[in-house]
Amino acid sequence: MEPNKVDMFIASMNEKFPSEKLMLIREQLAPLADSKLAVVQSIEYKNPTTLLIISLFLGGLGVDRFMLGETGLGVAKLLTCGGLGIWTIIDWFSVMSRTKEFNYRKFVQVAV
Repeated sequence: MEPNKVDMFIASMNEKFPSEKLMLIREQLAPLADSKLAVVQSIEYKNPTTLLIISLFLGGLGVDRFMLGETGLGVAKLLTCGGLGIWTIIDWFSVMSRTKEFNYRKFVQVAV
């Protein structure tokens, strides 16, 4: 794949992936065909800021966990009212990094 296309993808998506994984993403995109890039770009990556806002307002109901595909933890958080609020507060500080890791796992599934 052309280096400028890889750079454009990374520049447009860098806030949705962990910063320490951006070089790995660059290395994984380089050998891909252009048709595969279209598939990688068409994935709906979660916005970490949006999930933080959802976590702030609906985190006690486990909505943030459900959106990241963690159904079991979402149900547990819902039934315990966010772990009596403690779990909810912890998630406020970790939801953005968990969202970026979730996006990276989605990228790896498609790119490999």
